[in-house]
Amino acid sequence: MFFNHLVRSIKPESYVLEIGPGSTPHPQSDIYLELKTSAKEAKSQRGNLAKIKYSKPVIYYGGGKFPFKDKEFDYVICSHVLEHVPDLRQFLNEVFRISPKGYFEYPTIIYEYLYNFRVHLNLLWYSRGCLYFLKKDSTSLTDFQPVQDVLLKSLVRGHDEIVTSLTNIMFQGFEWRRKFKTREVKTIKALTPKVKIEAKANH
Repeated sequence: MFFNHLVRSIKPESYVLEIGPGSTPHPQSDIYLELKTSAKEAKSQRGNLAKIKYSKPVIYYGGGKFPFKDKEFDYVICSHVLEHVPDLRQFLNEVFRISPKGYFEYPTIIYEYLYNFRVHLNLLWYSRGCLYFLKKDSTSLTDFQPVQDVLLKSLVRGHDEIVTSLTNIMFQGFEWRRKFKTREVKTIKALTPKVKIEAKANH
């Protein structure tokens, strides 16, 4: 998670679920939900980060309906998961069913254009109460796969300077306190962050 400071609504008594904690679970999570998958797939879903031994209970499920009651949690943390989900609307409805508020975070289209992780299925951007999304396989992003593979190898080997220096355009995170709308779009226009790039000073 890149924007921990945006998680503001967890109270000391809150019961918190984290979906897909990966190798960096949030310290305020009480329980984790993980998708049942192969060891190889799980490693790929973690971005090739090392597997850790969780200190909190882990519930594994096979997809679809979450194994929890309505409003069972006070808060849900879901960081770097939405880009992997085949049925985004169904998944979000389950999140909204089990909790009244939470936090989402995911890579932006800028990050995907550079690295194009094959396990990522959705391109996403949240704006003005609506989560816009586009299935990645409906774009021609893979036309650049040979170039992206070179960049991805450099990232895996630790060359992450561009990501760490441009985190605010590479990723988006937001806290939600009520159910929001979703809209599937047909072009990348609605998914591209409006960024003001300052000219580099000459020395």
